[in-house]
Amino acid sequence: MATLALYNVSNEKVSDIELDEAVFGAKVEPYLFYDVVRRHQNSQRKGSAATKNRALVRGGGAKPWRQKGTGRARAGSRRSPLWRGGGTIFGPMPKDYTTSLPEKVRRAALRSALSLKCKEGKLLLLDGFQIDGFKTRQVLEVLKHFQVSNALIVTAEKDIRLERSARNIPGIRVVRHEGLNIYDILHHEHLILLRPVIQKLQGVLAS
Repeated sequence: MATLALYNVSNEKVSDIELDEAVFGAKVEPYLFYDVVRRHQNSQRKGSAATKNRALVRGGGAKPWRQKGTGRARAGSRRSPLWRGGGTIFGPMPKDYTTSLPEKVRRAALRSALSLKCKEGKLLLLDGFQIDGFKTRQVLEVLKHFQVSNALIVTAEKDIRLERSARNIPGIRVVRHEGLNIYDILHHEHLILLRPVIQKLQGVLAS
């Protein structure tokens, strides 16, 4: 098992903690990152682009002119795509871009991402992240102790004080452990895990 130091918010070492090699020492598989990040980005697409076809365009109930005898081409509706203001042919319609990946693949990618941060020395373990009220200044002071300006902070449970105090700091994001994803881990330079999170992640990913 790998051993990392556990710190408090003042950057003082509290103890050493053993990490499961299966979770934080797994082989890094970059191709898994591509598949999972692509799935994440696809799920963020609204897919709401749409145009009106001839069935959706307003008007066109009456035949513009009689079929024969006018010298003009036959026309049955003003909604024809050939007419100005008519429907669009093969235009975009609302679409769901989400793709699926097996849970086994997603968990393997998460283990690879955690192992990558651990090998790069970008993984920080904190005993807790206590702040007095909703104070962005205190969050900045804690990050300054560790010389961190771009980080993903993972909490074990809902922490309104920390989440609201850090949400307007550029480069800092706070998520709960159930919302941890590959995109956020790779998007931030450092990964900060609170002590209860480690046990939860190892319990889910080690199996």
